Amino acid sequence: MVGFPLLLIPLAVYNIIVFLMPGVSFTDPLLRLTLMSGEVWQITLSDMLLAAGVLLLLLEVIKGARPGAKYLTDHLLSLIVFGAAAAEFVLWPKFGNSTYCLLTLLALVDFISGIALRTRRRRAAVTGGHGQFEPVPADAPPPAPAVAPAPIAPPSPAPVPPAAPAPSAFDAEPHDQPKPAQPTVASPDLQPGNQSPPDTPQR
Repeated sequence: MVGFPLLLIPLAVYNIIVFLMPGVSFTDPLLRLTLMSGEVWQITLSDMLLAAGVLLLLLEVIKGARPGAKYLTDHLLSLIVFGAAAAEFVLWPKFGNSTYCLLTLLALVDFISGIALRTRRRRAAVTGGHGQFEPVPADAPPPAPAVAPAPIAPPSPAPVPPAAPAPSAFDAEPHDQPKPAQPTVASPDLQPGNQSPPDTPQR
């Protein structure tokens, strides 16, 4: 939604008075207020227009300070208002006075402040808000100390079983190794251990 330039209101009121009510004077007092000191304060129409311009400028700055409040079209409208007011101040004789000059200056401040606030928001969006100080409440608990994670040890390789030594040719045979059993024969005379020759038959 495009914002309405609030500084256009006092400038439009001034134009209405100049073109539609030429008999109205900006210097004649409209109100008279007696202060506590006894002095009478005379308020003129130009004073009221300037006061309204200052208050509207304050509202414009507050509106422009909100995130995403003003777009490029709003700045363009503020520039058009300032350009039209400056042209009337320079070209028209009825606008060449201090009151309209101050109103034109307020329009210029509105345009410059909007550009400055937009540039600051863009810079904060680019930097991500770093460097901004945020107050810490007094009753806030102290931050927990940061604990560094324990380093992860690399997996140890699986142990390799030692290789069995190769048997040597010079190794002696063990004495307690049992000897293979000899085959047994049914006849006692044919035992393998019997070396005596058999009896020869008599002739």
